[in-house]
Amino acid sequence: MENTDIVYGLHAVTESLNAGVVNKLYVEEKLRGKNVEKIKELAREKKVNISWTPKTELNKISKNGVHQGFVARVAEFSYADLATLLAKVADKEAATFLVLDELTDPHNLGSIARTADATGVDAIIIPKHRSVGITPTAVKASTGALQHIPVVRVTNLSHTLNKLKEAGFWIFGTDMDGTIYSQWNTSGKIALVIGNEGKGIGQNLKKQVDEMITIPMVGHVQSLNASVAASVLMYEIFRNRM
Repeated sequence: MENTDIVYGLHAVTESLNAGVVNKLYVEEKLRGKNVEKIKELAREKKVNISWTPKTELNKISKNGVHQGFVARVAEFSYADLATLLAKVADKEAATFLVLDELTDPHNLGSIARTADATGVDAIIIPKHRSVGITPTAVKASTGALQHIPVVRVTNLSHTLNKLKEAGFWIFGTDMDGTIYSQWNTSGKIALVIGNEGKGIGQNLKKQVDEMITIPMVGHVQSLNASVAASVLMYEIFRNRM
């Protein structure tokens, strides 16, 4: 189990400092250069003490993560509340929620969050069980985007999809057979379900999907990485709304 109160890497640490959630900052003792100066300045501004630490110790704290010489101990990740977010988008004509069905790879979660932030997605919803949560690896992979995009953790995805339908959302899933994404009507409120890396969307959730969307492929491998598929579809929504 990864320790969720640690973030590492230049971007993730910078975003955590900006967000005011850093309790303790560790910087590699022999590190020099403009990045160190930027972090020092930001730490001074946010009144966070720097602990100048040997690289071997940083490797230990980050469990050999690619820390680039920067590690921070942060307040525990604060998950968002679904009801609050639904109230926030109630009067909006368009909104996009991403629903991640039992994604297990923190790199995929981080990468999805990074694109979600770039394309103006309103929230990410993940299940509490059999799914990756907000780990240091996910935060690093998101380059700090997870400090900006609300993430909701729910006990039951099926109940959550019902709540989204009641709030006026159309539920879309990804599948081999379905509407080609370039012909997808992305107007209104959208909840896009991205399936597990191996088995895709669970059978129960599939029954709740209003329409399946497909990304055509001509290669020998007939599936895309979850974060790549999610990115293609997020950009399609973003492109149509621009």
